[in-house]
Amino acid sequence: MKMRTLGQGLEVSAIGFGCMGLNHGYATTMTRDEGITLIRAAVERGVTFFDTAEVYGPYTNEEMVGAALAPVRDRVVIATKFGFDIGKGMGALDSRPEQIRRVADASLQRLGVEQIDLFYQHRVDPSVPIEDVAGTVKELIAEGKVKHFGLSEPGVDTARRAHAVQPVTALQNEYSLWTRDVESNGILALCDELGIGFVPYSPLGRGFLTGAITSATKLEDGDFRANLPRFTPDALAKNTALVDLLKRIAAEKDGTPAQIAIAWLLAQRPWIVPIPGTTKLHRLEENLGGADVILSPDDLAAIDAAARAIPIEGARYPAPLLAVTGR
Repeated sequence: MKMRTLGQGLEVSAIGFGCMGLNHGYATTMTRDEGITLIRAAVERGVTFFDTAEVYGPYTNEEMVGAALAPVRDRVVIATKFGFDIGKGMGALDSRPEQIRRVADASLQRLGVEQIDLFYQHRVDPSVPIEDVAGTVKELIAEGKVKHFGLSEPGVDTARRAHAVQPVTALQNEYSLWTRDVESNGILALCDELGIGFVPYSPLGRGFLTGAITSATKLEDGDFRANLPRFTPDALAKNTALVDLLKRIAAEKDGTPAQIAIAWLLAQRPWIVPIPGTTKLHRLEENLGGADVILSPDDLAAIDAAARAIPIEGARYPAPLLAVTGR
């Protein structure tokens, strides 16, 4: 597995593993033992970067990740997140300094580690100045509890202000061929300017860009995608043109749509590290194969032109969730 560097020195595998879906967010989840087995299979295949959060489960995802990676702790990078008030339900935010400290201590215990490699604010809390958030993480870094600071779905001004207090190693936003906001809202440009790494979550469009989901797919009860505007049957049908594009390119490159989607992301910047998730070993291997697909400048220009000609139907989140991004 090739390696990439986030920020000023956090070296990770070029493709990470998003662990949320192992037991959170989707109808199909894995037992603790099954999740541990798959995470260790990822390590065996060269993955060194694993992404979790206290809210996944909640809590149980961190425990699974920690148990899986304990035997190889010195070879891997673990990212987790703070910023929600879980007791008040999903979407309730809390990034008060005392809450950040409570989450850090609890995450350290659940993960079974002495230091969190990368600690993200999961969503920006408008009631707490970002300078206070960054300052608290700076203190945790000085205390040895955290190594690097990250932000998920911040706005440009917020990220810049945070970086002025404590250098930000990585921003984590949704980014894929069907969610390209970061190209136009200043986030990628900010990363270029300040030397911040970028970690795209949902790089496969929550499974849609693999071609495995169509307008005829019935999402099971408990699958959060059923609540997303982009996953209504009508939107899926209209967005199929993007999958058809990936299939055509995949046929030319002897790959799969998922591999083309990941290769496209990797080609955008040398400090972009996507974190696709899966519960299946063959999908894990397929995703990692995206690092071996070479897209020429002509390929990238053709993909970009064709993709921009396809209007994407549906918002990526319902309005209440969109309201807590880009702050």
